Amino acid sequence: MKVVICGAGIAGLSLAWWLGKQDWQVLVVEKASWLRDEGYMIDFFGPGYDAAERMGLLPLLQEAAYIVPELVYVDKRGKRVAGLDYELFRRMQSGRLLSLMRGDLERILFEALPGEVEIRYGCTIDSVAQDGDHVEMALSDGSGESANLLVGADGVHSRVRELVFGAEEGFIRHLGLHTAAYIFEDAKVQESLAGNFKMLSVPDRQFGLYAIRGGRIASFFVHRTPDATPDDACGALHRIYGDLGWLAPATLPHCGETCATYYDQVAQVEMLQWSKDRVTLVGDACQAVSLLAGQGASLAMLGALVLAEELGKDRPVEESLAQYEARLQPVIAKKQKEARKFVGWFVPASRWRIAARNVALRVAGLPGMGWVLRGLGT
Repeated sequence: MKVVICGAGIAGLSLAWWLGKQDWQVLVVEKASWLRDEGYMIDFFGPGYDAAERMGLLPLLQEAAYIVPELVYVDKRGKRVAGLDYELFRRMQSGRLLSLMRGDLERILFEALPGEVEIRYGCTIDSVAQDGDHVEMALSDGSGESANLLVGADGVHSRVRELVFGAEEGFIRHLGLHTAAYIFEDAKVQESLAGNFKMLSVPDRQFGLYAIRGGRIASFFVHRTPDATPDDACGALHRIYGDLGWLAPATLPHCGETCATYYDQVAQVEMLQWSKDRVTLVGDACQAVSLLAGQGASLAMLGALVLAEELGKDRPVEESLAQYEARLQPVIAKKQKEARKFVGWFVPASRWRIAARNVALRVAGLPGMGWVLRGLGT
């Protein structure tokens, strides 16, 4: 059996690992020219952590993880106003939580792939046609492929979903936020962070920084806006965050210097059906919960595991795809609903909301009060 997986992100690489172990012939196509290192720090826990343990990858992930002692909220002068003790958060997850750069997780998955898995970078799918038990594809490099299964693991703006299910406007729920991230080097900024993840909140905007290996700093931005994604990401960040103070004036000039700037709308993908004959979707292409849910990478690995489990059973592919959807769709719908409730707390729209959140974080640090974090959606 042959599968073509479109997308070499967390979902696509995880699925390639599982199906490679099941002796499928696996081809992964990825439009990026190589492994992507853009993105931000993720809290990796829950079903993805369990899947990584089953894959034998936990030691490598633990080695790549960062020790984040605290998320510190500051004001425009850089003065501490509240904090989240990450040890408390880890205890709430029974210690099964890692703080990872998204790019490090992708790299570890890539390096763990069985040798028989083929990855073709700088390539995507131009057309799809189904013919009985085969899917015929034309690729952007001019070649053609025929497989028993096509899986779109190509993110919120999935090309496979567009070709097979229709335009993305029919499946995207925008949550009224934009987010951005990039990595840069600045010794003075790194010294100011003192090893913590620091975040500045003002009404409708948040801006965060944290030091990572190699003398680098990772930035994180999120703000409320009804607008479409801008053509000039760095220009938009200068316009929206340029008046914030603290370390914003030192950070913004580095936008676009050394690597790609990640910028996108914060959105969820909602679909009644994830599969059509022998084409299916996995990860953010069909189950995006948004960064508000805090488990996108974890759920991507869960989706890959569930899909591989169902495909490993002795029955027609179409039946396996139906069971994959039946198992996972209720989980995703619940996570998406929880995330939507959290919008008001994630990026507070008023000073009183910011003050209420800060009080809740202070109370959560008291003995026996960790439940407060759950109330905030953490």
